[in-house]
Amino acid sequence: MVTKLSILIFIFLSLFSFGFVVSREFGINLNSSASGIEFPQHPSFNVVSSSTNSGCNHVTSTSMLTREEQTSIDTQDEEDFTVFGDQPKEAVKFHLRHRSAGQTTEVKDSVFESTSRDLGRIQTLHTRIVEKKNQNSVSRLAKDGEKTVISSQFELSGKLMATLESGVSHGSGEYFMDVFVGTPPKHFSLILDTGSDLNWIQCVPCYDCFEQNGPYYDPKDSTSFTNITCHDPMCHLVSSPDPPQPCKTENQTCPYYYWYGDSSNTTGDFALETFSVNLTTPSGNSEIRKVENVMFGCGHWNRGLFHGAAGLLGLGKGPLSFSSQLQSLYGHSFSYCLVNRNSNSSVSSKLIFGEDKELLKHPNLNFTSLVGGKENPAETFYYVQIKTVIVGDEVLNIPEETWNLSPQGVGGTIIDSGTTLSYFVESAYEIIKEAFVNKVKGYPLIQDFPILRPCYNVSGVENLEFPSFGITFSDGAVWNFPVENYFIKLDPEDIVCLAILGTPNSAMSIIGNYQQQNFHILYDTKRSRLGYAPTKCADA
Repeated sequence: MVTKLSILIFIFLSLFSFGFVVSREFGINLNSSASGIEFPQHPSFNVVSSSTNSGCNHVTSTSMLTREEQTSIDTQDEEDFTVFGDQPKEAVKFHLRHRSAGQTTEVKDSVFESTSRDLGRIQTLHTRIVEKKNQNSVSRLAKDGEKTVISSQFELSGKLMATLESGVSHGSGEYFMDVFVGTPPKHFSLILDTGSDLNWIQCVPCYDCFEQNGPYYDPKDSTSFTNITCHDPMCHLVSSPDPPQPCKTENQTCPYYYWYGDSSNTTGDFALETFSVNLTTPSGNSEIRKVENVMFGCGHWNRGLFHGAAGLLGLGKGPLSFSSQLQSLYGHSFSYCLVNRNSNSSVSSKLIFGEDKELLKHPNLNFTSLVGGKENPAETFYYVQIKTVIVGDEVLNIPEETWNLSPQGVGGTIIDSGTTLSYFVESAYEIIKEAFVNKVKGYPLIQDFPILRPCYNVSGVENLEFPSFGITFSDGAVWNFPVENYFIKLDPEDIVCLAILGTPNSAMSIIGNYQQQNFHILYDTKRSRLGYAPTKCADA
């Protein structure tokens, strides 16, 4: 056991040291804003755009793929999509692959790497909020006296569904989504992130990019790619590199810079492109539909632990996110159902844009209010207001103000698909941890296990029994979790650890994707509420 623990400690220290090496290489101080980063000269920042006027009505229409485009998709993906005629539209669902066949990653390696990434993400997300860096720019547009219209003249009722892939096989704690980009459409795998807004893909020319599965996106290969100019009002929706690049000509491209909480970042050109998605018809059949003029980042410099993905699909509350851009087509709600992260490759999670009538009829669907709003500097995030935490039917003595979100955006609790484990403010975490230590009986406590604690030796035990765990929200809603969502088995299989960690007192708390497994999670921004229903997501 000592040898195995030494190996685990070495893995974690190596990953943690790597984070500091990356931060140093980028010129990033995790306790400072992004302004300290020096950028190389971007040749495309002074390039003339391919469009003289991109317009503000960015999502203009959806249409069926041509036979040639459908053939292009079929040749890149094993799944066949049938093109249907003008049938009634339903909510759109994305079928997200769970993992690539033949790829395996040890659970402990994935957990420790995800934890290292999570901790960096939390620390600098907090810094970003306090310093109001990289927040969405609706307020900046109002200050400048400009208005960007984010709407569509083409209304499409129904829902959109996609499949999600667990990142465990990539050594990652995130979930991945398959999308088809450009004309003709080409396949890319993007990380799903409710904690950010910008959609972006690694682009040719890639001056400094991480390794991804498959080729980079090349704008020259797409007839639907259009640069947004630096004079376009839409350019104000993104943060520019620091120092800002001068806008010298009418058709010059719009540079963007986006900084993530884990020291990852992307820099490139802000543009418009066609995204092709899988539409589920009332009969349950599939058809591919194009969504035109989606705002996205064409990233030429991209750094971070993105684990083989081609980029990121933002699902935050801000106007740049994929979900916000689809609101005029599918309404103000989206949902997902995440299967167990260690499920086999034949099992997929689901992402749905639009109203899911089956979910709304779920007998155990509960809602809690989303708190905060546009007056809050952290408008990207989905905040919920925790009142109490319950362990083994005991309401823990955690002061209610521990969970409060300040007007400046400090503290509070967010629900986030881009963070793996759950993290509670340090004072609350210590009380939660102590409650489990006092209540768990019959399993030897493992002392000094790296990162996660408490951990127990459950060798030879077939039916594990642990105290219950739940969260009560300020509006009276209760979220009870199955034990597999708050205790995690590590390799070897005779070790079980609490899958919750602490953050500094000044930081936010986060309900990560591990606790969201096998719940159908609904984000309803129109009614400002979060829904959750226990669901066997593999069968959904």
